[in-house]
Amino acid sequence: MLSLARLFLFLLVGLTIVYVSVSLWSRQVRKGKLRAAWDEGDREYGDDRDLYVKRGLEDYDDSFRRKLILLVYIVPLAVIAYIIYVVNFT
Repeated sequence: MLSLARLFLFLLVGLTIVYVSVSLWSRQVRKGKLRAAWDEGDREYGDDRDLYVKRGLEDYDDSFRRKLILLVYIVPLAVIAYIIYVVNFT
């Protein structure tokens, strides 16, 4: 039982590192797309590029895409739980 707890501890640490990395990468990609859209002429908030990027990132923070990154935690834990169930109860 102790080894299973240690496995989950290391797994959660590793998944947290992956989650933070993917989250930061995704935010930077979105910021780049917002800057490119502003450069191409999308001046929704006037001529202030920083305000445009800031409001775009606020919209991104509330988006479904951002919430999908949480699957980094859910999928591996679900697969491990399924494997444990199959090995022990079938």
